[in-house]
Formats: sequence, C-alpha cells, structure tokens
Amino acid sequence: MDYERALAEFEVAKRGLPNEAQAYMAIGAIQRRQGKWTESTANLEKAAELDPKDASVLLNLAFNYMATRNFEAADKTFDRGIEAAPESFGSRALKGELAIRWKGDVSVAEKELASVPPGIDPEGLVTLGRAGVLTLQRRFPEALQVIQQFRGETLIVRAGASCPTAFLEGTLYLYLGDKVNARSAFERARIIAERLVRESPDDAARHGQLGLILAGLGRKDAAIAEGKRAVELLPESQDAFDGPEVTAVLAQIYAWTGEQDQAFALLDHLLATPNGLTVPMVKLDPAWDPLRKDPRYQTLIDKYKANAVFSERI
Repeated sequence: MDYERALAEFEVAKRGLPNEAQAYMAIGAIQRRQGKWTESTANLEKAAELDPKDASVLLNLAFNYMATRNFEAADKTFDRGIEAAPESFGSRALKGELAIRWKGDVSVAEKELASVPPGIDPEGLVTLGRAGVLTLQRRFPEALQVIQQFRGETLIVRAGASCPTAFLEGTLYLYLGDKVNARSAFERARIIAERLVRESPDDAARHGQLGLILAGLGRKDAAIAEGKRAVELLPESQDAFDGPEVTAVLAQIYAWTGEQDQAFALLDHLLATPNGLTVPMVKLDPAWDPLRKDPRYQTLIDKYKANAVFSERI
C-alpha cells in the first residue's frame, strides 16, 4: 500500500513502454484505491484503447464504471470482456452482479449461473453465486439446500476473503426464523472465523466476517468491536476501492445488533460513495430487513433512487 512509490515505478515503466496497456492498467488500479476515480478511469480507458482485446483490462475498466455508477458503460464493457474471453466466467458473473446493482434484476445472474457446466465450482464461487441469487429472491429453503450441498469448510468471496460456509447457513436459518439452527451454525462458523483471524490478524475482511457471526449470535459489543477493527485496518481513506465493502459490513453489524442510528448513518454514506451500495441492493438484500420498518429507510431510498450515474458528479 505504498501507493506513491508504486506509482513512481509504474510511471518509469510507462515512459519506457509507452504503448504497454498493463502499465496504464496498474496506474489506474492504484489511483482508484486513492479515490482518484476520474484519473483512474482515464488510465484504464487508455489501457483498453491500447489493448482492446485484453479481458483483464476490460474487466478493470468495467469495475470502475460500475463503482462510479456509470452502469450503461459498465454493461457494454463487460460485453466486450465476454467477447474477448468467452470461456471466462469472471465478466459473465460481474455482468450479473451489475444487473442487480443497477436494476435489481437477478435474471442475468441466473442465466449466467445456469450456463456453468456441472462440477465447476472454483473455491465455492458458483455455490456462492447460486445461493446469493436465491437469497435475493427470498427463496431461503432452496438457498440453504445449495449451501448444505457444498462440502468445503469455507468459500471464497470478493477479494479472496474466506467465508465460513456455516455462516451462510446460519444467516439463512436466521432469515427463516429458525433461531435454534441459526445459533448452532453461527457457533460452528465462529470457531472457524476466530481461527482465520488468528492466522491473519491484520486482515480487515476476516475481522468483519467474525463481527457478522458474533452479531448473529447476539454478542453485540464483541460484534461491533470486530466491525470497527475491520474499518480501522482498511479505512476508505486508505483504500477507496475495497474500503466501502468493509464499511458496509460494519453497517450490517449495526443493523443486526439494533444500532439503527449508526446503521442509517453508514448507509447514507455508502449510497453516495463510489463502490458503495445502490438502492436496488439495499431493497433486495434481506440483510437490511431490521431497518425496513423505520421511516428513515424509505427516506434513504427516495433520496438516492435517482442516483443512476454518479460519475457525472465527481
């Protein structure tokens, strides 16, 4: 995370290789973590111009468009990525995620997941996707069945973070109102999550994951402490790309532990920040159910529902 020195080295590389797309992509990838979204997108667009068939360049450019809520540009760029690498699942999966963020449409993700050949499930990513879509559709028993068919102890979620399978199981039992099985699953998840934190004590995602599990167990103070620790380890000021995801975990912990004032304050922030949340995500995800009866929930939805293309304002 020594961004300035890294950028200096990539600038040297760019001068020596002025037509090398990877140099522009690397610079753009660093700049978005610095919160320099306009400069970042310009460099990623330059990389795509230099190498228009490189799926990884297109994927990174589409990520920027999606993060800054330029959804139409993101959708077109994901299509270019799929055309460049039709065998790759990455662009297809993210096109499905985009449709959810943009329009609350889960059908694109359903279609892409249905096209995955049987037996293909790298580190549980397909399982996670299928269960996630079913959860957004509130088909909780089917989502639970998908999770329980997965044999691994953990799945890989975004940015390579490990998630105990039992956490997803406990969450679905919670949504089903089955408190006994939810507690049993969360206890199994806690043991795994605590081990993962011991193995990587400076990993923000692992602390956030443990915080959610503790929230599911009703251990309010410990849950909030873990969520705050996660934000301390990866604040948005240090990483404007992954930081909002960590903030969103703390917001969910607050929602699950009855701290609604703090939850709404963070949601208000996340709905207005690049790579934060979107109105369709908040409306669909049952994780935010504890907030729905509060009048502030609808106020937030109304405030941000027209926020389709954020990039024009930054």
